Amino acid sequence: MPQPRGALRRLGYIMFLSRWIQAPLYLGLIAAQVVYVWRFMAELLHLIELGFGGRPAETTVMLIVLGLVDVVMISNLLIMVIVGGYETFVSRLRIEGHPDQPQWLSHVNANVLKVKLAMAIIGISSIHLLQIFINAAKPAITDRELLWKTLIHLTFILSAVALAVIDRIMDGPRPAHRSDPQTPAADERPRKQIAA
Repeated sequence: MPQPRGALRRLGYIMFLSRWIQAPLYLGLIAAQVVYVWRFMAELLHLIELGFGGRPAETTVMLIVLGLVDVVMISNLLIMVIVGGYETFVSRLRIEGHPDQPQWLSHVNANVLKVKLAMAIIGISSIHLLQIFINAAKPAITDRELLWKTLIHLTFILSAVALAVIDRIMDGPRPAHRSDPQTPAADERPRKQIAA
């Protein structure tokens, strides 16, 4: 009997070590983050050249700025996936007490990460939708395309709400805070003090 148990334990260790196979995926996302930083700087340089070198239309400037915001939000999404996913599925980061530790990382788990990612996707979709509304006067954008993109955005919102509700249900009802039975309730203390 001890031999099968030892073999099962070794198999469990091997399966547990297999989580490190994901590490190259997160390194690849870091490389994607570098690409987004490069793209942001290129777009920013283009905006500066337009802003100081000529008189671009306000719509053009707004679209470029929205593009920059879009890049930043996608970059934030990447950070959440890299840091939160690595912490949740690969290994602890061991940065407790670090002054730069993100607030959301202290209570991150798979469900919280999914909800946060859904909210980030809604933000990115909102930026794309706003860009389309600004360009709505152009003949290249049809009413059908505008309708479908709006419906997709609403689907993202409904999906995020559903994820949040499922997360709340899985957590279960939070127990009501009960004070120590030996300590009188807050509304009973003044009465006792007055009676004394």
